[in-house]
Amino acid sequence: MPSVRPILCDASRKWRPNHYSYSYPQTQLKFEFGIVKLLDYENRWEELEASDNPFATVVMAHLKTQQTSQQPEERKTWKLSLIRRLYDLGWQEQDIRNLYRFIDWVMILPRELSEEFWEQFKQFEQERSMSYVTTGERIGYERGKHEGQVEGLQQGLQEGKQTLVLKLLQKRVGELSLDVYSRIQSLSLTQLEALGEALLDFTGMEDLLFWFQANQSE
Repeated sequence: MPSVRPILCDASRKWRPNHYSYSYPQTQLKFEFGIVKLLDYENRWEELEASDNPFATVVMAHLKTQQTSQQPEERKTWKLSLIRRLYDLGWQEQDIRNLYRFIDWVMILPRELSEEFWEQFKQFEQERSMSYVTTGERIGYERGKHEGQVEGLQQGLQEGKQTLVLKLLQKRVGELSLDVYSRIQSLSLTQLEALGEALLDFTGMEDLLFWFQANQSE
């Protein structure tokens, strides 16, 4: 059976767990294991550069991300260098795209440097007469990140409004049934805001049920 070793991606050189133990009256368990510490590969950089294993690129990107946490200009230089290396290795287009996405994801740059990097990268592709990562793909990626942030914000606002409305309703009309909980969770943000205003005049559960009939479609 092949051995399974945890991969440690942290920045602490001293943290090297190699066992897990558990004890209970009349029972004791100790599990020992080997580890792979990515920081150890800092001293094996030439070995990583010479390797055509895709995981070597992953390790290199991880190490340079840690080393340049306060050096954005240097990170930009290394980011371009690591991506150029993908082309130099002569990998297939899809492999280059997949590893490009990983490097772009971990080696985050400030907006201005990100734009500079993109221009330099596109110039590099033009010189190589290769265009694997298209402008449309890049724009779509940036838009996707932005839309994801907006969607997350809207969801957070809606959940916060639901919690507030539920608390106010409990104070106004008493305990709420599971059916009422479910119906409130199905309300849009606009409907929640309307209910938040209306419930100030509620005196009992009948007022809430009447509001549902008037404002919530079947």
